[in-house]
Amino acid sequence: MILNQSIPYDPLSPRPLPGISPLDPKEWLRVDETYAAQLAEKARLVAECREAVLALDETARPAAEELLDLVVAALSEKDGFVHHQGTLRCPDGRLVALDRGDPMLTLSQLTQDDFCILQKSGDEHVLTGAALCFPASWLLAEKFMQPLIGIHEPVGSYDATMARRVQRLFDGVRVAQPLWRFNALWYADPALHQPRSAHSRRDERFVQTAQYMRSELQTIRRLPETEAVVFGIHTYVLTQDGLNRRSATP
Repeated sequence: MILNQSIPYDPLSPRPLPGISPLDPKEWLRVDETYAAQLAEKARLVAECREAVLALDETARPAAEELLDLVVAALSEKDGFVHHQGTLRCPDGRLVALDRGDPMLTLSQLTQDDFCILQKSGDEHVLTGAALCFPASWLLAEKFMQPLIGIHEPVGSYDATMARRVQRLFDGVRVAQPLWRFNALWYADPALHQPRSAHSRRDERFVQTAQYMRSELQTIRRLPETEAVVFGIHTYVLTQDGLNRRSATP
């Protein structure tokens, strides 16, 4: 089990959908006490089932490379990371080669966040790239190259009205002003990698007795050059004791 001891916001505090707030760019990428364990789990998943957790359409390669550069720059400003001659030394002691030829793999080796790259095609943003090691009950293979409304199927609250609101949000997000939101779900299994087909619903009977709170700190930001939108996901898994320990809100 990889469990957080605290969380930087109250996941049980309800917000009207879509629950978006401005985010300080310095708080875009977070490093918590599970960094080493989560990165080791990512490495295991990539080694065992790479195609299930990494995807990149060639049209998104410039955006993926730009995202990698942005992540490296952001992490280089944080304690525990050292950028030197094409490598990044991480807080857990690993020396990661910054391979721009395989940007989604490299991203999965650097940060706890998962990343989804969405690019505008027609009237909607489409998922054209992802490093998604810790899905919360969805399958990358089903959502890759799908528009926003297809990605959210079969989420009951994501109706036509909500789809228009979210699309306007993705259209309007500014380079200098990233956004954030969170969700909160109860799980009986604390595993971070929880793939599930859209055709296989969660059994809600187990939610009432579930012991683990899974909450995603989700970020939305626009890349300055390619103008792709990046959806970041930092996953927390906590027991009730962990929920009682909270630090400052992002």
